[in-house]
Amino acid sequence: MITLYDYELSGNCYKLRLLMSMLGIEYKTVPVDFYPGREHKSDWFLKLNPLGQLPVIEDDGLVLRDAQAILVYIGSKYDPSGTWYPRDNPALLGEISQWLAFADGITGTASAARLHDGLFYELDVEAARAGAHRLFRILDEHLWFGEQEGRDWICSAPHPTVADIACFPYIMLSEEGGIPRQDYPAIRRWCDRLKRIKGFTVMSGIFPAGPARAA
Repeated sequence: MITLYDYELSGNCYKLRLLMSMLGIEYKTVPVDFYPGREHKSDWFLKLNPLGQLPVIEDDGLVLRDAQAILVYIGSKYDPSGTWYPRDNPALLGEISQWLAFADGITGTASAARLHDGLFYELDVEAARAGAHRLFRILDEHLWFGEQEGRDWICSAPHPTVADIACFPYIMLSEEGGIPRQDYPAIRRWCDRLKRIKGFTVMSGIFPAGPARAA
């Protein structure tokens, strides 16, 4: 069984809980007091991840860090449909990889602004917000053009992939960092679609989808 070293308010930890919920995977959690306890910098945790970052998983003797890497691992090992991380489609894997890197950019901007506002991290919050808006504009335009072609998800597949999971949390939590989403309608529609996937689960600041609109 997967063990997730988890902080409830971490969007990166939530990515993993979300994918495992959608795949129906049983797992257990070890809570890590990220704030205010800074337990992720403690000696015991640094033995798991010398970088002192969440999340970390243990599975069958494997210790793995980094949210995007863990999404790839879970999608590869535990998805019998092969849709969340389609290993037999090199072109689609390339697309997924580029959007996983894009998700890291969202973490470095939107998540950073949230850390500044909510956990009092010292950083250039205006630069973080500006960087997040730049990425949101890119994603919103990408999703809008995809919708014109009949595509609902970030990548060209007719189904969601780990790329969608990777980008979703810190977009949904962006307003906690002073980054509104009202100017990104395609992003809002995509978020609503993702919330309607079977197995969707919430966290603090991320709510279920509202009633579906009549056709």
